[in-house]
Amino acid sequence: GLGLGLWRWQQAAMAASQEDEDEGEEEALRQRFMAPPVSGLRELRRRRRELRSRMELLIMETQAEVCRALAALDPGAAFAVDTWERKEGGGGISCVLQDGEVFEKAGVNVSVVFGLLSEEAARQMRSRGKALKAKDGKLPFCAMGVSSVIHPKNPHVPTMHFNYRYFEIEEADGTKQWWFGGGTDLTPTYLNEEDAVHFHKTLKEACDKHDLKLYPKYKKWCDDYFYIKHRGERRGIGGIFFDDVDSPSKEEVFQFVKSCAKAVVPCYVPIVKKHCHDSFTPEEKLWQQLRRGRYVEFNLVYDRGTKFGLLTPGSRIESILMSLPLTARWEYMHTPPESSKEAEILEVLRNPKDWVH
Repeated sequence: GLGLGLWRWQQAAMAASQEDEDEGEEEALRQRFMAPPVSGLRELRRRRRELRSRMELLIMETQAEVCRALAALDPGAAFAVDTWERKEGGGGISCVLQDGEVFEKAGVNVSVVFGLLSEEAARQMRSRGKALKAKDGKLPFCAMGVSSVIHPKNPHVPTMHFNYRYFEIEEADGTKQWWFGGGTDLTPTYLNEEDAVHFHKTLKEACDKHDLKLYPKYKKWCDDYFYIKHRGERRGIGGIFFDDVDSPSKEEVFQFVKSCAKAVVPCYVPIVKKHCHDSFTPEEKLWQQLRRGRYVEFNLVYDRGTKFGLLTPGSRIESILMSLPLTARWEYMHTPPESSKEAEILEVLRNPKDWVH
């Protein structure tokens, strides 16, 4: 009797100690992240060696790093932190700052969703060459990522977008297909060559740590992907972009994605600091509004992530369309004068440049 009582007391003490540890760790995560992780602390700890858990922690850390860096530049504004659940499985955390002094709209989203892939989403993937074998028409999937679009007020501060994501699908025979995608790109209203070089060099350094072939390959992919076909111009001056990456190994691709995510703040924040107090004219603000119209056109017509989100049952439309600017403009037949600053950026958007060599 005494031995059993002592054992029960030890078990209860261990459980209480575990609970205290959980609470302490939850509190530490609250300090570290913008909100508690979607999968919950216990689940992440239980699967801490699995890449899914490590990726979730990475996207949470990236969200917090970027939000804190932006909030430091716009001290009068604050991020609204909005946690949401998806009834089909998973959820997310949307952090959005609106109408600040520096940023008109800045959003940094994390989503971790799972369930069954819709037929439309599966069709979109098969069109990219994915041979997906469904079981009774069903494809269990898990997708997670961090994505952000930052639209500053000042036309001399560029818009910036980044997204890093991980996807896993279980096929009919139980085998799992996985891949990573992502990228970081810059959309200036006016061209500043020094900023373009800084942005591209920072991304190139992140890529070069892993393989010298990656930056030129993903820079070209970015220029090709962010192409507004009906306008014959790119959305911006590019950066890096990749998708469906599943080699050389899961660990190596994860480490590469981690390096890219860590490059977001250093590639962009110095540019914001440099220009956020620049003076600008009403004409320059008008040009920014027209360029934002192009941004909207690309995101709604071509962007794969937007289309996937709109095709996924139970997805959160507000978070998907967070990438759209607060204000934009479409003028009929607007053509800037030759040799103007406006014409200069158009030239680069039509003919991408190599910024680092």
